[in-house]
Amino acid sequence: MKTPAPLLTRRQFARRAAAALAAPAFLRGQNLNSRLRLAVIGTGGRGGGNLKGVASEDIVALCDVSARSLAAAAAAQPRARQERDFRRLFDREREFDAVVVSTAEHTHALATLLALKAKKHVYCEKPLTHNVHEARLVRTAARAAGVVTQMGIQIHASENFRRVVELIRGGVIGPVTEVHVWVSRAWGLQGAEAAKANQDRVHVTARPPAMPVPPDLDWDLWLGPAPERPFNEVYVPGPKWYRWWDFGNGTMSDLGSHWNDLPFWALDLRAPLTVEAFGPEPHPEIAPASMRAVYEFPARGVLPPVRMTWHQGEERPAPWREERIPRWANGVLFIGAKGQLLSDYGKHVLLPEADFATAPRPAPSLPRTSSHHREWLDAIRGSGKSLADFEYGGWLTESNHLGNVAFRAREKLVWDAEAMRVTNTRAADQFLSRTPRRGWELPA
Repeated sequence: MKTPAPLLTRRQFARRAAAALAAPAFLRGQNLNSRLRLAVIGTGGRGGGNLKGVASEDIVALCDVSARSLAAAAAAQPRARQERDFRRLFDREREFDAVVVSTAEHTHALATLLALKAKKHVYCEKPLTHNVHEARLVRTAARAAGVVTQMGIQIHASENFRRVVELIRGGVIGPVTEVHVWVSRAWGLQGAEAAKANQDRVHVTARPPAMPVPPDLDWDLWLGPAPERPFNEVYVPGPKWYRWWDFGNGTMSDLGSHWNDLPFWALDLRAPLTVEAFGPEPHPEIAPASMRAVYEFPARGVLPPVRMTWHQGEERPAPWREERIPRWANGVLFIGAKGQLLSDYGKHVLLPEADFATAPRPAPSLPRTSSHHREWLDAIRGSGKSLADFEYGGWLTESNHLGNVAFRAREKLVWDAEAMRVTNTRAADQFLSRTPRRGWELPA
């Protein structure tokens, strides 16, 4: 005769119930092999790439302010519900498990906060938010929601970035006290396009005049929380909006999300103590093509303080100008006590090369993944962790925005991260946050 299973004590029952509730909402009562139900906000530009990245799941809702972009996405997903206004998606939030946000930068925070409030897993394109205040709100809301999040910095999932992090953390070049990051692109443009846009910038002395709105575009919805202004073709489609302060935050916000990710991750950086920026006279409407920003980060446990300098456009660090390192178009240079490490997206080199030819390397320690999207999807199912979650991405985004704040304020900033304020000048206050347009307020 089979021995009956012992009855659970009240304490054992409570523990098991708590464990079940702690699991991702998608897992509770569902087959691990079942497909996630996703709502995708923003289907053009990066939205198209993100749709491909999550194609293994069920796309149950699509949203875009452009009827043309929406129709193109719906042709491949004919069963998906279609919306033009992402706020309406959440009227039927029970229909989806997770949300992908691929809109223009200035609407990221609102779409993401609505998803977090509904306890949905969220993948949001970089940059996570449009300003410092929003970055802090999203980071806090994600922590409270307890869902799986990922900021769309796809290079974070690359073999090269993960290996560089392992080498730096493994002490191969010794303690790092200085980092230089440089990018040659401007506002998502490059080459002749960027040069022309930079030249045009000089001649923008007033807000561009009104033009007829394309019939497929809902301009009011595209503006979202941004201040009211008439439509002009200089704003859309992306990457045009990157360079306008009301919609994007220039190269720092765009590419800083990718390139500053590597030192942030490898060196466990969070809030800077001070930030100072240099460049042309700030334009009231348009972000600079060239700029340099210097960050001072405090010691982190046994790790020493770090000075990180961002160079964009025509700016380059001294080792590059003096040809003491390979003159890559874009790069991250770590300077340590025992040597240097230079990396771009796909490769890295230890310098001087002869000194490191036979130097021991640490064994791989970070998990590998086939893609940034796959890492997020796997984490929702309880397998592994999303390594660019909103806790990490919030700090990175906040720091990048502070570089632009320092540039626009034209003063060195002393930053009190806990109080989220600049302590030495009021000139920066107006750039830390903004009041959304009526009807587009951020949820409490």
